[in-house]
Amino acid sequence: DSNHNLPIAPNILNRDFYASAPNEKWVGDKNINKNILKVYIYLYDIINLGEGWLYLATVIDLYSRKVVGWSMDDTMKVSLVNDALNMAITHRNPSKGLLWHTDRGSQYASYSHRDLLLKNNITQSMSRKGNCWDNAVAESFFKTLKNHIVYDSYFYTKKQAKYEIFEYIEFFYNRTRSHSYLGNLSPAKFEEINLMLQNEMVA
Repeated sequence: DSNHNLPIAPNILNRDFYASAPNEKWVGDKNINKNILKVYIYLYDIINLGEGWLYLATVIDLYSRKVVGWSMDDTMKVSLVNDALNMAITHRNPSKGLLWHTDRGSQYASYSHRDLLLKNNITQSMSRKGNCWDNAVAESFFKTLKNHIVYDSYFYTKKQAKYEIFEYIEFFYNRTRSHSYLGNLSPAKFEEINLMLQNEMVA
């Protein structure tokens, strides 16, 4: 929800989706229309009863298109996006100056989220209002995810949905799925090869 009175960060990314190194630019998203995944889970009897909505927030490194942080929850709270970002920070340990680009949603504009960015020396950038192209990489990830498992899958429980989404992110998208942008390598393989080349140059 971008209809709020919280501070809005400038669009520093400005659709420059190229990054020359890991942890230089991250993008995130979290809305059904702006790419938070909403998976409706039906009970076994296949009627309009269900366990409710499941929300997913992600953090993607523009260098390799790798999902470096993610979080799932029953509600779209600030903790949803904070947990995803904290996961990325813990796993990647970015240096000062990392650019973090998202939409203008109240979760990303919240004082709690901005405090997290300040604590970790992360620069905030936000899309222009109602402009999905300003965050096209994050949008593309969710479109791919929904095409692969959401539209073609039947989830009986939230536990099942969480497990399948986890498997998709960590084992298929990050480690197996090739990206034309990366020379038809997976994000993990792209990072592995480039790290090896950098180490050879230093040696």
